[in-house]
Amino acid sequence: MPGFGDQPIWLSLIKVVAVFAFLVVMTLFAIVFERKVVGRMQNRIGPNRTGPWGILQSLADGVKLAFKEEVIPLLADKPVYFLAPILSAVPAFLAFSVIPFGPQVSMFGHKTALQLTDLPVGVLVVFACSSLGVYGIVLSGWASGSTYPLLGGLRSAAQMISYEVGMGLSMVAVFLFSDTMSTSGIIYGQRHIWNVVPLFVSFCIYAVCVVGETNRAPFDLAEAESELVGGFHTEYSSFKFAMFFLAEYINMVTVSALATTLFLGGWRAPVPISLWHGANHGWWPMLWFVIKVVLCIFVFVWLRGTLPRLRYDQFMQLGWKVLIPINLVWILAVTAIHVLRDRGWDSWKATALPLALVLIVVVIPALMVLEGAAARRTADRVAEDEAAARLEPTFPIPPMDLVVPTPKRLATTSAPRASVSEGDNADG
Repeated sequence: MPGFGDQPIWLSLIKVVAVFAFLVVMTLFAIVFERKVVGRMQNRIGPNRTGPWGILQSLADGVKLAFKEEVIPLLADKPVYFLAPILSAVPAFLAFSVIPFGPQVSMFGHKTALQLTDLPVGVLVVFACSSLGVYGIVLSGWASGSTYPLLGGLRSAAQMISYEVGMGLSMVAVFLFSDTMSTSGIIYGQRHIWNVVPLFVSFCIYAVCVVGETNRAPFDLAEAESELVGGFHTEYSSFKFAMFFLAEYINMVTVSALATTLFLGGWRAPVPISLWHGANHGWWPMLWFVIKVVLCIFVFVWLRGTLPRLRYDQFMQLGWKVLIPINLVWILAVTAIHVLRDRGWDSWKATALPLALVLIVVVIPALMVLEGAAARRTADRVAEDEAAARLEPTFPIPPMDLVVPTPKRLATTSAPRASVSEGDNADG
């Protein structure tokens, strides 16, 4: 892309170091931020001992993990065992190379964009890097030489592949609406209105899919402690365990930055602040970008602190039978709107006609089918209960009106006592 091939190599190295430092700092911040917010939601204090207000707790945990004794399973495949954490962490860093932090600024006398690089298919680079993280998780479970990590890795692979389909389809509407797959081009297309307004359905589907993609609660089924003892990283310790956590939090920052780029205007200021002429120039856009990313991370933390974990079958059914069909119908509607606008139709006509067709042809029949299926399930349940009530019991059941008889010995001994007490009352 223009402006990225003619800059000095030392300027690119400065950007690389800046992006790396930003991701590490955001990881340390996200861990403390999550513990503080969840503690407040659960009426707890949270970390408050290490550093002022406990803000250095994640740094202390990282140092502890780095110097902790490493235990390697005897049956582990050591080359793959060492390679798996690297395959999880490196793509997480690489995905941030095409995310724009801001517009062009002056750095040491050179005009350069606040972005490491840009590509005509920049969003697909992020999508590809997030897909590579599956290999690290699967290989870590297989190389540990244990049953539970293998089950966790397989479950995580099925989960991530399923929700990558929905996440990729939610981006298609953005590509159609922006006429480009370049991240800087998508942000330029949101100079008048953010994509979250016209593409709200895609934004909602993307938000659900990235929670499943990053193995975060309530979709953290690959690390379900109740069934899998911790999941794919059960046999990992010390710095390798820290690398898995680093990859998870960097992926959370990456998908938050991608949501900001695709739907929330990127580094552009929100409406009240954008009235100021200098809000979208210079270094100020970096502030708006970081604030949007932190708000997206807060949503991740909010979900973890409030929602219970889903069952695995419910989770997979949500991805394949709900999100993907809705996404396909929505893409068809957006494509129809885009084609009608290109042919000269008025905006309201080009929007109203496809949405009306979707409502009549898809939504109403789907609701009728779902209502009929729910009625059939209710009727089947009632029929099963009635059939079970008519069956003869297979074990003895006492009668419901059973009266326990009084033993004879208690009956004979209680009668004189009653007479004596009546006599005493009479004498009195």
